Amino acid sequence: MITVMAMSQLSLDGLAPSGHTVRRHQHGGARPAKIGVRRSRSLPSLLTHLRQVELRFDERAGALWTFMCPQGRPSFNPGLLHDLQAVQDGMEEMFSGPDDAHRLRYLVLGSRFPGVFGLGGDLPLFVEKIREGDRQGLVDYGRACVRVLHRNITGVGLPIITIGLIQGDALGGGFETALSFNVVVAERGVKFGLPETLFGLFPGMGALSLLSRRLGTARAEEMIMSGRSYSAEELHQMGLVHVLAKQGEGETAVRAYIERAERRHGGLAGMYRASREVNPVSLAELEGIVEIWADAALELPEPNLKIMLRLAAAQDRLDATPQVAAE
Repeated sequence: MITVMAMSQLSLDGLAPSGHTVRRHQHGGARPAKIGVRRSRSLPSLLTHLRQVELRFDERAGALWTFMCPQGRPSFNPGLLHDLQAVQDGMEEMFSGPDDAHRLRYLVLGSRFPGVFGLGGDLPLFVEKIREGDRQGLVDYGRACVRVLHRNITGVGLPIITIGLIQGDALGGGFETALSFNVVVAERGVKFGLPETLFGLFPGMGALSLLSRRLGTARAEEMIMSGRSYSAEELHQMGLVHVLAKQGEGETAVRAYIERAERRHGGLAGMYRASREVNPVSLAELEGIVEIWADAALELPEPNLKIMLRLAAAQDRLDATPQVAAE
């Protein structure tokens, strides 16, 4: 197994026997490392300058482990969205060929921010755009979110199984992201929720589309409008969390799932693809809802915007010490 963050080259073909880890500097950078390889193949150029995503490729299992490492508050800032899109572009470049398709079988996404998977949208950016009356800026941000989400829903067009590794709270866009995976592995005690109603808005980047298809429209609307949080245990009972793990054992649970699923990988991947045919979520649908969300956001009064900024300030106070990848 090998770990990489913001490295210039990586061989995914004939890795050196020993693992190598690139750790963060104190200020969020990464120390370049040379990897001993045979038949070295360069990492796609789009993946050479990642700043907010950590990659780890387990060649034996065919699993690409990705971890969000957001700079500042654990929200989907434009830089993080760019890096997530770059990872998806790189996956298509590296694994869509006839000789490579079989080599990637699983995509895993987690977070290195302690206690948080994702807290949703970039609230200060929202407030800035709303105060400026910048509808296009809101729409552009929302489209960037749902394009990443939609490519995840469709497995980036590859015959893979996608796995969401939820080791911390997933709120707003974090919850929406979790819903976009084939399999959700969550640690006990983790909280999920859609708190947008607290400041008079609604989640506009996929929640209604995905929840409606899984729970029905009435139940989806109830969850969204309640604004309440749900435990991983509750969502497991609803069927939205597929694997419950003990606290601190999320990665172990993912590896166990991959090991159990390996013999059935082709059938499972095919079933998830068939499910997308039965209940398709189109990019046009997601982008249309973004337009509605942007219009609603522009109607928010100033007191609601101040609530958003207070929430962002609370997020800024969270401990951002990154979790360390296991050797």
